[in-house]
Amino acid sequence: MTKLTISIEQIDAFVFDFDGVLTNNLVHLDHNGNELVSCNRGDGLGFDVLHKINKPTYILSTEKNPVVTARANKLKIPAIQGVKDKVAALQNLANEKNYNLNRVLYIGNDINDYNVMQLCGYPVCPGDSHTKIKEIASIVLKTSGGCGVVRELLEDVLELNFLEILYS
Repeated sequence: MTKLTISIEQIDAFVFDFDGVLTNNLVHLDHNGNELVSCNRGDGLGFDVLHKINKPTYILSTEKNPVVTARANKLKIPAIQGVKDKVAALQNLANEKNYNLNRVLYIGNDINDYNVMQLCGYPVCPGDSHTKIKEIASIVLKTSGGCGVVRELLEDVLELNFLEILYS
């Protein structure tokens, strides 16, 4: 469900929650208590496109977790982790980088994203997000968290041509 039409030119920065957006919101524990999560490799190609078109991209997570760091490093994007107040963290980032919050696209899925999503001009959520989040999102994706939300956003909503961007 899209309540808004946007183009890539209208977006100054992309900010992604981690759990439930870039993952399927499940955590697996090994016998040593180490956490494992599932991320979508197709989303990785989406982040390659964002790099190629020079769009600043961040992970903003309340969790401070090595899996967030590992995935951010693999994607070559900054991870702002262990954040108690996402609104303050995003305001600090916007002030530091001179982003207009009305031109920031934020993707969140749960109650801890509610206030920060209301701060941004382009609030987006996966299809399996909390009901309260869906109510305030300008774009509700069809895809569930961890199942290719970045790809759907970039290819289907923003209509970016990956072949043209990556291979021409």
